Amino acid sequence: MGLVEMKYCGLSIESRKLRGVCIGDSDSLIDSFVEELDQSLDPVERVKEPLSKWQKALEGCDRLGVAVPGLVTAKGRITHSALIPEHSGLEFAKAISERTGKEVLLENDANCAAYGELQLGAGRGSGDMFYITLGEGVGGAFIFGGKIWRGTAGFAGEFGYVPIDADGNRLEDMASAANIVRRTRSRLHTDNTTSLAQKGEDNIELDDIIIAAEQGDEFARMMIERTGTYVGVAAASVINLLNIESIIIGGSTMQAGELLLDAVKGRARELSFEPAFDTTRFAIGELGDNAAALGAALLCRTER
Repeated sequence: MGLVEMKYCGLSIESRKLRGVCIGDSDSLIDSFVEELDQSLDPVERVKEPLSKWQKALEGCDRLGVAVPGLVTAKGRITHSALIPEHSGLEFAKAISERTGKEVLLENDANCAAYGELQLGAGRGSGDMFYITLGEGVGGAFIFGGKIWRGTAGFAGEFGYVPIDADGNRLEDMASAANIVRRTRSRLHTDNTTSLAQKGEDNIELDDIIIAAEQGDEFARMMIERTGTYVGVAAASVINLLNIESIIIGGSTMQAGELLLDAVKGRARELSFEPAFDTTRFAIGELGDNAAALGAALLCRTER
């Protein structure tokens, strides 16, 4: 009789969606699922509802990894969440454990995504790595010696809070999805040739900007490239201070691909100590929307 493969499951909680994955010992994907969250429910109940549908899929794993946007304590409490403020102060690990009957490992979503990319994605082979996530929010995570580095109180990697100009603007103020859209809408009147004008200022979303940029719209390309320069300013600080081996960039905004990555690298090169920049590898994350859920599942296997 052959050995039964162990099963590891991870969840990623977003503002409007819950994503889940289950993997085996060989890192093969056994199952994946995604569900819209009912915003009319309180924060815990809106997560519990889809878990009821996924109960069968979660059978066979005794530990559940859960990735959340926000600051997380070792005891499974969310101390602060800028993206989902109503999560702040919740004993989230306990609530999900009571619903599923499983031990819960609660971790920051950027840390989870970084670990997923380290093990299965663009970060494979890196000893030291900085992960940047660009999407609903802006986050970051450090990997040193193959392990997540959380800092003294567990709050390391808050990349969105890095100031990027003399006015005190933080990276998140300029490079989160909502702020990319805000900046684009505010400048739309300056270019009457852009295809985005046909949508109307109030109807433009991030996907529209990325698609227009891919189709060669110069205004949309400028907005994506400008976003990249803001990220590059902040990334240069990481390079100069840490001489980091790899910088991996993921999140929904990275659908803009090489256009955005090239802008990040270009500005980082200008502001970095040249020998340190030359030894830093940049790459786009490979795990897409499931990066944080996959990382959460993998952490269930390695962290006890």
